[in-house]
Amino acid sequence: MANNNNNNRKMTVEEAGRKGGEATAQNHGQEFYEEIGRKGGEATSNNHDRDFYEEIGEKGGNARNKNNNNNNNNN
Repeated sequence: MANNNNNNRKMTVEEAGRKGGEATAQNHGQEFYEEIGRKGGEATSNNHDRDFYEEIGEKGGNARNKNNNNNNNNN
């Protein structure tokens, strides 16, 4: 059982994830992240068609546009 802050409670999933991410970052360099990013991109490309990319591109554009409009209204 993993403890956090020397008290006797279990570590939350969030804490465990953060701790694991920090350990991974300390143990691996930029090349590691580039490689897993490339592999993930290739796997996504192999599993999805053009419509998928159009849909996520549109969603991203809409979210970005909404965010920009909110920022302009706050000035």
